[in-house]
Amino acid sequence: MGKKIKKEVEPPPKDVFDPVTIESKKAATVVLMLNSPEEEILAKACEAIYRFALKGEENKATLLELGAVEPLTKLLTHEDKIVRRNATMIFGILASNNDVKKLLRELDVMNSVIAQLAPEEEVVIHEFASLCLANLSAEYTSKVQIFENGGLEPLIRLLASPDPDVKKNSLECIYNLVQDFQCRAALRELNAIPPILDLLKSEYPIIQLLALKTLGIITNDKESRTMLRDNQGVEHLIKILETKELNDLHIEALSVIANCLEDMDTLVLIQQTGGLKKLLSFAENSTIPDIQKNAAKAITKAAYDPENRKLFHEQEVEKCLVALLGSENDGTKIAASQAISAMCENTGSKEFFNNQGIPQLILLLKSDSEEVREAASLALANLTTCNTANANAVAEADGIDPLINTLSSKRDGAVANAAMVLANMAMQEPLRVNIQNHDVMRALVCPLRSANPVVQSKAALTVAATACDVEARTELRNSGGLEPLVELLRSKKDEVRRHASWAVMVCANDEPTAVELCKLGALDILEEVNLSVSRKNKFSEAAYNKLLNNNLSLKYNVTGYLSPSNIISDGFYDYGQINPGTKLLPLKDLCLQDPSDQRAVLLVNSKAPDVLPPPSTEDKSSDVGYGRSISSSSSLRKASKEKTKKNSYYFSTGFGSPTEEKSEPPSGRNTAVSKGATKEKGSRKSRGKKEEEKVKEEEEAPTLVKLMAEGSPDKEWHPPFDPDFCVYVSEVTKSIAPITNIKEQIEVLAKYVAEKMGGKVPKEKLPDFSWELHISELKFQLKSNVIPIGQIKKGIFYHRALLFKALADKIGIGCSLVRGEYGRAWNEVKLMNASCKGLTRVHPPPEVYMVDLMFHPGGLMKLRSKEADLYRYL
Repeated sequence: MGKKIKKEVEPPPKDVFDPVTIESKKAATVVLMLNSPEEEILAKACEAIYRFALKGEENKATLLELGAVEPLTKLLTHEDKIVRRNATMIFGILASNNDVKKLLRELDVMNSVIAQLAPEEEVVIHEFASLCLANLSAEYTSKVQIFENGGLEPLIRLLASPDPDVKKNSLECIYNLVQDFQCRAALRELNAIPPILDLLKSEYPIIQLLALKTLGIITNDKESRTMLRDNQGVEHLIKILETKELNDLHIEALSVIANCLEDMDTLVLIQQTGGLKKLLSFAENSTIPDIQKNAAKAITKAAYDPENRKLFHEQEVEKCLVALLGSENDGTKIAASQAISAMCENTGSKEFFNNQGIPQLILLLKSDSEEVREAASLALANLTTCNTANANAVAEADGIDPLINTLSSKRDGAVANAAMVLANMAMQEPLRVNIQNHDVMRALVCPLRSANPVVQSKAALTVAATACDVEARTELRNSGGLEPLVELLRSKKDEVRRHASWAVMVCANDEPTAVELCKLGALDILEEVNLSVSRKNKFSEAAYNKLLNNNLSLKYNVTGYLSPSNIISDGFYDYGQINPGTKLLPLKDLCLQDPSDQRAVLLVNSKAPDVLPPPSTEDKSSDVGYGRSISSSSSLRKASKEKTKKNSYYFSTGFGSPTEEKSEPPSGRNTAVSKGATKEKGSRKSRGKKEEEKVKEEEEAPTLVKLMAEGSPDKEWHPPFDPDFCVYVSEVTKSIAPITNIKEQIEVLAKYVAEKMGGKVPKEKLPDFSWELHISELKFQLKSNVIPIGQIKKGIFYHRALLFKALADKIGIGCSLVRGEYGRAWNEVKLMNASCKGLTRVHPPPEVYMVDLMFHPGGLMKLRSKEADLYRYL
């Protein structure tokens, strides 16, 4: 055998790179390795980056700065399984960083991540891909991307994964997705409820909790509740509540049950299986506040359905709710109060809470917690609505003071609710008086000034309910409540405007408040509101009319019309037609003005001041003034001599007629003096005395008028007294009022008025009837534009029409006062048509006539006739 020859080792090829082992301590170097074409290097680089990212948030930010995210996204679709797995693990960790999330959305990698959920992929890839999606799904834009890329179906499939981390991550992602209603609808179509219910049996509490939270969201939809019921989900939930060891899940389980109770069929199922009693008992006996709170919330949700309320009432849910009111936890008190509010729609429940519940709610009104007070006041508002017994129960439980105190609460809801309770109580007069005695009007001023429309509305409604008597309205006026109330008439909210109009209508029931409301601009605002088709309402129209009807002076000056039901009272004055936007000055201000060339203001006032100074003992004092002059031609005037004597002081104040020089002295003293002397001497003395007095009278009369207008600083101001009108009232009361025939009454009164105003004036002599000069003389004598109607002895149409209306109102003759153009005014009366007598019709329609006070005093003209038209326009 030959000797073996040693085989020489062949050197490596020159074009092959010898393997190099590299150890790097810099992340930047490893990031550069992500661009390597070698699978082994990529896998090791990804593994190193994964370990680096696990160490904390700072490392994640560092990787983002080094530009690791973009090359890693390319590795998600790498052919090598290990590289793909390691890249997915990195994204599972990195996706918790907000900046990384933002970059991933821009890089549009959602489709690549969802692809890792494929069934053939490893469990580890499933775990980290689902973790990545769970982190990304916390933001709305990412949710949309996951849903649009079909991520929901593979996530639902992974709920059955053997790995608990995969289940947990998938369920968390689903929970985030179903916050959107589109995802909830897709979830039902994918039949996701059964696998979610199966997770309630998981041994991991976090999975059970996530499952309950997810069910709590999806059962907001009726279809999902039906699916839950069909898959025995309610039984699972009841079992969780019955298991003490699962008390950490009870709160969430109750949230799901709360949704289920909204469904009538589900509620019946729970009731039939005894679950409802268990639920109520569980809530009442639990020592965990959150459980009690959620149980009350569940009842609240369900109680919005009438059939559910009926079932609850049959199960005596009220007892449970009253017990929960006594909880030490504010959240439970609030939830119980809200449940009571919902149950109040049931009549039986309202009756139950009359004795049990209302006293506890009153106590809650005194709580330091504003939220508790708000919830309690809401329950009381619902309990007292259309229920007088409960309103009385609130008063008996001393609830008025706490309610009024709640009007100053910092929470608008509490203020609105308290106002509503007071309004409900005020519907009963005894309670209203009790509320008024607690200074409620002053307490309502602040809510009226609120910026919250609900508070404004309820406060105005309470004013409407409580301001039903003069004292309450006076208190509101003195407290400054009318100004904010008037401002609410401008509100753009229909309910606020309606309730404010209602309150103004109620407040306008007495003249002082009506006058004040008009000063604040209520009439102008209401007029503007009523011109708008969309803004006006029945209350705004009624309020406008009420304001005018309780301020007849303003009504006549604004509208030029007084109806038969508008009774002229003392203090009425006719300023004349006012221009739009012009304010009518008060009578006191007009009395204090000096005379001018403006139209005279006509005053009707037969009411004397309450306190009278003693009459002067001098003979001449009884002769001073124009008011003592009495026409000797009037037999009716003679019949009232005694009344004239009684008012002799007022006649000395300068309000008589300066045109009547021939007069019969009503006082016996002057007569006695003339009898005790010779005829000639008496005549000279009388003339001399009269001349003296006339001079003095002209000096004193204006001063006396001003004194009466201004009043002393210590006394209340009174309108100037009109003694002549007082005599007129006495005369027509005695002589015309007893006449039984209404037509005859009207004719006699018309003749009487014409006689006092200058008598009959033929049409052809109307231009020669110098009434203007007479009025100017009166203005000069009285030093004022305000002239009492009784002082006018030469009156034209509008003077006579006003006097006729004023006297007719005193004796009960129904007539209207209508202002025309060019100084015209007339009275209209309704009389039965004589042609209807003897017909079978029981109530023939009356006809309207105009009363002639000028040309043929006492004549009646049909409203739509040639004579009436001439009277109006001649």
